[in-house]
Amino acid sequence: MASPSPVSTTAKLTFFIQPADGARAFQYINALNFPDGTADRIRNFEREQKEVVIENLRGKEDFASLDKTGFQLVHHPAKHTSFTNDVEIEREYYPEGAELIKKITGASRVVFFDHTIRRRRPGEIDDGPHKRQPVVQAHVDQTTASAIARVHRHLPPAEAEALLRRRFQIVNLWRPINNPAIDWPLALCDFNSVDPKKDTLAVALIYPDREGETYGVKYNPNQKWKYFYGVTPEEAILIKCFDSIQDGSVALYTPHTGFEDPTTPEGTPLRESIELRALVFYD
Repeated sequence: MASPSPVSTTAKLTFFIQPADGARAFQYINALNFPDGTADRIRNFEREQKEVVIENLRGKEDFASLDKTGFQLVHHPAKHTSFTNDVEIEREYYPEGAELIKKITGASRVVFFDHTIRRRRPGEIDDGPHKRQPVVQAHVDQTTASAIARVHRHLPPAEAEALLRRRFQIVNLWRPINNPAIDWPLALCDFNSVDPKKDTLAVALIYPDREGETYGVKYNPNQKWKYFYGVTPEEAILIKCFDSIQDGSVALYTPHTGFEDPTTPEGTPLRESIELRALVFYD
């Protein structure tokens, strides 16, 4: 790596503010151009930035695991490394990703339902699936309702009903492409520092053809944010987005966001990453 791994960094993270009128929060997935030359997603809620100390877990990787903190770093070089063709990604990268998740979790079945490639391109508008930029708002990918809906959407009815009677999760497999993710790294919140009832609120995510639901994350000074400095393409982070075990024995999910690290050296390659989202089932 270009520089020593820091103990922590201090950066501004973007948080959700609940609509004042009590209305259901919503946000469109694609950004729109506005007459003043700016571009943003249409939403009915405000956001706020808070300066947060983000602890670097390099050298302390064992602190984090899917069931304890809700996220986990693994060293696992991918066989597929081009990430330029969706068909090839599904044919080559999906199977090795499924085997990795099974190995880490002990799951019996993994079904990927989508993938997203993010490339930070300053000035480019995030207005379509192939122009996705790093997400700059603390969030959780799924709510309980949308997680269950995912199972019904991607599996046959009879199969879905049987699978929903056992433990299932949604896990995001995140990996840098081409270069270490020093530019706009990923911040992850230790679930043990999250108050699920106070810190998160459902947000409708409006697609051109359907509606999903995520959690917006409100700022709480008790939250403990972490990151892994300079995650390489030979590494991956597993991020728990949902767990059907909700008795307090395991982490339910991990709030996360991309962030601008003010200590990033000038000239650092812009972040590129791929994330696969999986339904994870257990016998």
